[in-house]
Amino acid sequence: MTSDISHHDIGNQRQHLWSMIKDIRFGMFTYSASDGDLHARPMTTQNKDIDEDDSLWFFMSRQSEPVSDFTKQPVVNVAYADPGGDRYVSVSGTAEVVEDLGKARQLWSKMAEVWFPGGVEDANLALVRVKIRHASYWDVKSSKIVQLFKTAKASVTGKPPTDLGEHGEVHMH
Repeated sequence: MTSDISHHDIGNQRQHLWSMIKDIRFGMFTYSASDGDLHARPMTTQNKDIDEDDSLWFFMSRQSEPVSDFTKQPVVNVAYADPGGDRYVSVSGTAEVVEDLGKARQLWSKMAEVWFPGGVEDANLALVRVKIRHASYWDVKSSKIVQLFKTAKASVTGKPPTDLGEHGEVHMH
């Protein structure tokens, strides 16, 4: 089943997207590197909830490759996967470093302090916002046994399995 959520329901879009990713600790942050290749690294999403401006927040080192690269090419992707729960989300958006000490304090955690021992005012700390433009998600609702049965049936019939779950698109802007 594929659904395309309309612009009229932006609040529900935001909440549905957040429900898909909130329990997934790490996202793969993919950016276009200066060598022209796509590079990815695991990053911890700092949000406690999805922001009203449809943003995801991260702490990064100001001296890191992603920060220097996405300032030149700001379109990025953050991919989330929960294989145990059969949930997968791909978020594309625009990344930028935001100078907002209040927001950094709001998002700060003990885990962040491990990476930035100078605390929220560490000179190397970059607060990075990814303004979400589009997200795709796959939420497999069928049990593992049903998935296995449908996949086995598909291999016999030569037709791809159907109704394994929900696929949707979320357009934020």
